[in-house]
Amino acid sequence: MPEEPIRVLIAEDMQLLREAIVGLLSLEPGIVVVAEAADGPSALARAQQHRPDVAVVDVAMPGSDGIDVAAVLREQLPRCRVLILTALSGPGMVRKALRAGVAGFLPKDVGATQLADAVRTVAAGGRVLPPELAVAAVEATLSPLTQRETEVLRLAATGAGPAEIATKLFITYGTARNHLTAAVAKLNARNRIDAVRIATEQGWL
Repeated sequence: MPEEPIRVLIAEDMQLLREAIVGLLSLEPGIVVVAEAADGPSALARAQQHRPDVAVVDVAMPGSDGIDVAAVLREQLPRCRVLILTALSGPGMVRKALRAGVAGFLPKDVGATQLADAVRTVAAGGRVLPPELAVAAVEATLSPLTQRETEVLRLAATGAGPAEIATKLFITYGTARNHLTAAVAKLNARNRIDAVRIATEQGWL
C-alpha cells in the first residue's frame, strides 16, 4: 500500500515567491500542496480547513507573523509541523521561533531540493536548523529588559506613544515614558524606534 503524501500549506505574502515555492514542491514526489495563504489569519484558517502535515511559513506576514502562527498551530493543530522560511535569521529570531514550537528554520535562499528534504524531515518528526543558526541561538544573550519594559516596548512597536501605552497598561504617563527611556538606555539605542528594532532582532519582543 503506497504511503500517504505529505500535505503542505504554504504561507508567504509575496505572491511571486509563494507561487514559485508551490510550483517547486508540487514537482516533488510524495509532497502535495493543499493550501496557500498570503497572511497570518488566512494561514490559520487554511490550516484548520485542510489539516496539513507541514506548514511552510514566512516570518514577516501581514496580520500575524509566522512565529505567532506557529504558536497558535501548536495549540490548535499539534500534528501540523511548522517550517519557517525567511530572510530574517538573527539568533534572537531563531530562539523565539523554537520557543513557539517551530520544527525547522531555513533561509529564503535555500535550494529547492533542500527545502523538499526539510519538509520530509519535519513531517517525519525531525528538526531542521542550520548549524550556524543553532550555535548563534544558543549564544544569544538574554534580554536585559524587565517584563514591564518589554510590554511597553512591544506597544511602542505598534506605533503607540506614551499616553496610549499608559492607558493600555493602566499606568501613568510618566511611568510609561520612564520605562521607554530605560529600555532605550539598556539597549544602547538611539531612540525608541531603534530600541524596537534591536529588541525585535534579538527576539526579545
